[in-house]
Parts: sequence; C-alpha cells; structure tokens
Amino acid sequence: MRKVDSRNMAIEYMNVRKPMVAGSFYPKDPVELSSVIRQYLDNARTSGPVPKALVLPHAGYIYSGPVAASGYKLLRQAVHETYRVALLGPSHWAEFDGIALSSADAFATPLGSVPLDKSVMSIMSQFTCAVTLDKAHVREHSLEVHIPFLQEALDEFYLVPLSVGQVEVEIVGDLIDALWGGQDTLIIVSTDLSHYHTWAAAREIDGGTARAIEELCPDDIEDGQACGSVPLRGLLHAARKHGLKARTLDLRNSGDTAGSFDVVIGYGAFAFEE
Repeated sequence: MRKVDSRNMAIEYMNVRKPMVAGSFYPKDPVELSSVIRQYLDNARTSGPVPKALVLPHAGYIYSGPVAASGYKLLRQAVHETYRVALLGPSHWAEFDGIALSSADAFATPLGSVPLDKSVMSIMSQFTCAVTLDKAHVREHSLEVHIPFLQEALDEFYLVPLSVGQVEVEIVGDLIDALWGGQDTLIIVSTDLSHYHTWAAAREIDGGTARAIEELCPDDIEDGQACGSVPLRGLLHAARKHGLKARTLDLRNSGDTAGSFDVVIGYGAFAFEE
C-alpha cells in the first residue's frame, strides 16, 4: 500500500471522500502543502518513542499546525512501517447519536488518497453505537486536517475515521479498546482546547486540562475545556486501562501562533506511551 497520486484516485478507489477544507484550513496546492507541513515538522522540538496514541488540534494550519507537528514529528521514525490509524474527532456539522463510520473506500487530500481499513470498519459496525453516516464526514474538518500530516509523517497507513456524535464517554472508551491492536495501530484523538477566552484565561483553563490528561483523569475534563471532550475522555479511560503514560508535548493557543491575544482558542499536543 503506497500513497496514491490524486490524479489516479478514480482508478484506484470508486468511492472517495473528497477534501473539503483544502484551500481554507490548509494549502490546496500539493507542493505548497507538503512544504508547509515539512517546515512545521522540521521546526518541532520534540523527541521520544513512537507513541501509542496522540491528542492533537484541528484548526487551520497557521493557528494549530505548529502544535500538531510536535506530535507528528514522533512518527517520522516509523516512516517505513505500515500503520493502521484510528482517527477520532468531534462532529461540527452533523448532529447524530453514536459514532459515525464512512462508506468511502478512501479519504483524499491534495497529497493523494488514503485507503480505509475495511476489515476494522466492519468490526466497528458491530457496535450498537456505530452507524454508517456519510453526512457526518462529508464536511467535517476535525478529521481531514490530520490526514496530510499523516501522509508526510508515515509512508504507508490505513485509516479508520470515526466522527463522534452524542454518545457516552465509556462507550467511546470501549470502542477505542476494541481498536487497540498491537504496535502497528496508532490512535489519534482530534480536539482543540478552550474556546473564546482571553489569552490569560485560556492559559489557566488549558493548563488544568493538560494536568487532567497527564494524570489520566477523564472526569476532570468538562465539555467547555475541549470541543472533542468525548473522544478525549474515552481515550483517557482506555489509556488508564492499558497502563499508558501521557505527557504534554506542546500547549499554546491562537494568540501564541497567529491570532489576537484578546480572544483565543487553545491547542495542545499530548503523547501516550507504553
């Protein structure tokens, strides 16, 4: 399984989820996109083993790209491995109960298309909370923005995209546990942190969220602390069960990267290691 040139997507895959935020959240031109991501990765100052799981932000690249890169840089050392990447994020555009699967064969970005792991998707469909719901994926940016980073950090991978709607945290934890797999499975939770506070207030709120993540305390995280609080808390349940340790890689907000200090959105990068 190799990266597929976007011009050949129709030949390789019949049902492709097309990129919807290319040109707004990140560059549409593949050369520019690749260059931007590589620059973020080169500038990231993180080190350590390949993590089992990551929690990373999903805003426009000028805002959250440097923070996300601090997590993706850890994957560069696994570039020659083939991975299954379970990617969970909140639904911003569709309201539904449960966790939404996609009927697509592949998800595309300007860098090419990534095949979905249909065998795992079939297993996920056996959960009563899991439904095939393409409307939860077609406009959703919380998953899409991570795929180009993965395409640059990893050579080969299959994708399991999961859009999280209204569902109990414990159920998400059980589903993540079912996805856990071995060293060839990576779990990524997509979430931004606090929204629309002053820079100082955001620093305090996000600092508390980071402590809760490091201590694997899902009950200490409220909905207002992270837009993806449900998949985040579900991951913390699973991480505690599997004895992982969490560490903060980066913790900033839009005021630190490319926005005003008056009203900011928080971003954090966290690695979970065995």
